[in-house]
Amino acid sequence: MSSARVLGIALLSCLVLAPLAEAKSVLFSGYQWDVRSGQGGPGPNTWDDRNVWVDTNGWLHLKIAWRDGRWTTAELYMPQQRLGFGTYQFKVIGRPDLFDDNVVLGLFNYTRPDVGPDGTNEIDLEFAKWGGSQSQMGNWAVYPAVTGVTYAHQTYAISLTGTYSTHRFQWASRQVYFQALHGHQDGNTNQFASWLFSPPDSLQRIPQNPLPVHMNLWLFQGQAPKNGQEVEVVIAEFKFTPAP
Repeated sequence: MSSARVLGIALLSCLVLAPLAEAKSVLFSGYQWDVRSGQGGPGPNTWDDRNVWVDTNGWLHLKIAWRDGRWTTAELYMPQQRLGFGTYQFKVIGRPDLFDDNVVLGLFNYTRPDVGPDGTNEIDLEFAKWGGSQSQMGNWAVYPAVTGVTYAHQTYAISLTGTYSTHRFQWASRQVYFQALHGHQDGNTNQFASWLFSPPDSLQRIPQNPLPVHMNLWLFQGQAPKNGQEVEVVIAEFKFTPAP
């Protein structure tokens, strides 16, 4: 692992670029992912495919690195496959509670043009303080299925007892249930935060169509880390369990 400071996991909306013909791809947790390169939002940032790799353990690394005289960030996404209702789980190695104020890690599904515009059809697990404007590091968000409806957002405090944690959301047509737990697990032991979003107008407030999964590590408003350090995040596993 790089000597850069290793921090833990973790997502606002991400402006997605169309996959490039020569895009780098990686195999992680049984899924094929394309790695983003170039300029663009969120941020805006400079996305560099050298900042994404899978190690010999099968773990995914995302990095914010100083390269060629500028800060560069990381994103990968499913280029074709879209996942629907079910449980989305991410096992993280690190300390998200120690993120720099300008660092954001997002684990989420995201809209496509045939589903809806940016600002709709997205469910987020994010770890960020948004430049220091927010005291709590944990962020959960659900963007509506249609335009003209306000998105839902919940923040929560993170106080980890170790470097392993599990984060998941269970997505159904009428509710989304978020959980954060100590350790790597598929159960519900040592949960330290949760949120059930179950609005009465759920068919408008909750995405209803299958969506591709994204993961990104980026800089809020494109600003350098306040501590001037590179950042590396390790995700040991992504697991999707379809709804019965």
